Amino acid sequence: MEDIMNLRYALDTFYFLVMGAFVMWMAAGFAMLEAGLVRAKNTTEILTKNVALYAIACTMYMLVGYNIMYPAEVFNSVLPGLSFLLGSDHEVASVLSVQGEAWYDGAYYSGRADFFFQVVFVATAMSIVSGAVAERMKLWPFLAFCVILTGFIYPLQGYWKWGGGFLDTLGFSDFAGSGVVHLTGATAALAGVILVGARKGKYSKDGKINALPGANLPLATLGTFILWLGWFGFNGGSELIISNAGEANAVAAIFVNTNAAAAGGVIAALITARLVLGRADLTMVLNGALAGLVAITAEPLTPSPLLATLIGAVGGIIVIFSVLGLDRLRIDDPVGAISVHGTVGIWGLLAVPLTNSDINLNAQLIGIGVIFAFVFLASLLTWGVIRILAGLRVSEDDEYRGVDVSECGLEAYPEFTGNR
Repeated sequence: MEDIMNLRYALDTFYFLVMGAFVMWMAAGFAMLEAGLVRAKNTTEILTKNVALYAIACTMYMLVGYNIMYPAEVFNSVLPGLSFLLGSDHEVASVLSVQGEAWYDGAYYSGRADFFFQVVFVATAMSIVSGAVAERMKLWPFLAFCVILTGFIYPLQGYWKWGGGFLDTLGFSDFAGSGVVHLTGATAALAGVILVGARKGKYSKDGKINALPGANLPLATLGTFILWLGWFGFNGGSELIISNAGEANAVAAIFVNTNAAAAGGVIAALITARLVLGRADLTMVLNGALAGLVAITAEPLTPSPLLATLIGAVGGIIVIFSVLGLDRLRIDDPVGAISVHGTVGIWGLLAVPLTNSDINLNAQLIGIGVIFAFVFLASLLTWGVIRILAGLRVSEDDEYRGVDVSECGLEAYPEFTGNR
């Protein structure tokens, strides 16, 4: 029995760590995607943001965020307890002292592995914000917001579902984070975009919407493929264990459905772009892949592969109309992050009852409303305070020259003209 428990503990811990490493690699995917979709003069700054936000997220979640989201003691189902820094990992003796079926109610993987897997999710949520406010926001105010989102806003709403709070008790279902991660990041981004305003030249006074194309579509495509790969860890790791036949089969099903949904999103976005825009728009196709992935994240286990493909396809269609709709509302999102992660995140949560008869649609609607309302108001307040204290937007001259120069003093492509 001891040998079996040792093996299961080691296997589940290793699996958790590898899946976390896959998700960490998504940070590179976001960096490449965003660097490809912004103009050349803003590339260095967007890369700086992505590296820095990952480090800040890891630090803030270690200092306080993890303990808010998964508290040892709670006040109630709305307010968790407050403590700081990570506790000790499981002692081998205490792990092996668990007997029989009670093993599955105990520590079946390292506590530090759980933290590592959770912390890369936090960074993912913040990465969503980065692209949406690109090309006109100051670097340091953005990083100040990162401290608050990753240390407090994200963990609190995460506690309500994944930490056993009131949304979990209500029956709200979100397997791997269409709401807890993706809708949260998109909602925080929406609040920031509203306050910082649109990029100069994006919208004309006569109502015309002007395209401001990105500088490097090969880089954006590479970023999409990296994110696609990382998503296997995002969804697969959320099964938490793999050390028995049933769980191993579940992880395999999640991998297959995740891949199928992304493929469905690509195909649907490609066809929709051709019908609506008259062209096979690569940026829409890339967002279609990500939309399919976001859509299936709320429930990647129970659908059949065909239904997973269809769920992803609906996401691929929705994202195009969402991007176009936000533009008509003059909400300027250079990379389409609000549509991919927010609008489609909502669709993913609403799709859960399609394959889970025990999940109530009302619970899903309440979860969506609670996450959106809390994150939007908390983010709007945070962005607002930062704007008063330090300002959010670079000067018009700095925006024209590019935030690479004004914020970082470096150009990503120095051999070319900076203002392209």
